Amino acid sequence: MSNATKFGKVAVLFGGKSAERAVSLDSGQAVLDALLRSGVQAEAFDPQDRSVTELVNYDRAFIVLHGRGGEDGQIQGVLEWLNLPYTGTGVQGSAIGMDKVKTKQIWQGSDLPTAPYRIITKETDLDAVIAELGLPVIIKPVHEGSSVGMSKVEKAEDFAAAIEKATQHDAVVMAEKWITGREFTISFLNGQPLPVIRLQPPADVAFYDYEAKYERNDVEYGIPCGLSETEEKNLQALCLRAFQAVGAEGWGRIDAMQDEQGNFWLLEVNTVPGMTSHSLVPKAAQAVGYSFDELCVAILEQTLEGTA
Repeated sequence: MSNATKFGKVAVLFGGKSAERAVSLDSGQAVLDALLRSGVQAEAFDPQDRSVTELVNYDRAFIVLHGRGGEDGQIQGVLEWLNLPYTGTGVQGSAIGMDKVKTKQIWQGSDLPTAPYRIITKETDLDAVIAELGLPVIIKPVHEGSSVGMSKVEKAEDFAAAIEKATQHDAVVMAEKWITGREFTISFLNGQPLPVIRLQPPADVAFYDYEAKYERNDVEYGIPCGLSETEEKNLQALCLRAFQAVGAEGWGRIDAMQDEQGNFWLLEVNTVPGMTSHSLVPKAAQAVGYSFDELCVAILEQTLEGTA
């Protein structure tokens, strides 16, 4: 790619200190290799090993840091301060998107459908939560991604153990109503939705958990997703509204469910989704003709907007 010089020197930010470090290392290496193959002057930059002040030596940044520190507005704030263009969502949208409760509150305030939930604290009356949400529920750390620390709870007596597991990852924990139905993911590139993917984990997996995301090879990815054309368009439009509502930009992903009555429910937004061999954004982009390398360059090109 002859015009790759327009990007200058690019820091590919990956690794970091979050619970998702291992996934970020895989994603970041894949992105780095793709950019190098495309002729971009790209270098690995792991903020765990180097001071972020060294970023002044670069022209732009491709963020592939998953989880805290990289997906929550922190690194975005550093890059803003250094006046360095970067990929993806800005400070505010990143901070909101990393907080599952804040995301839900914004969606609820925007009349967008999201599964009912309750924040769980030590003082919470769990019987009241069960009465309100029913069983099963899913217990989630509020500020983690990649399904880290999540559990499906089907019996009241399993509630405490699930909360204990989640609190190992986050001081703030939520219970969310379990939606029985089909799970979909909607990826975005240049702020526009890509084809919807249906996720079908194997029968022995309760939900699309960390193992299903990164370690199994028997998850089915449906493209086309099995929805009617009208339903798929409706889901894409709903997710685009949800993506914009939290202030997400450029590229990212929203996970959603369709219940047995056919209603769609928004689950969460990912502002720095995975870019590994198992990841969903590359699969969706491939469906509209992007190779992995082309996808990485297209995401990086978002950093040129307003600088030409």
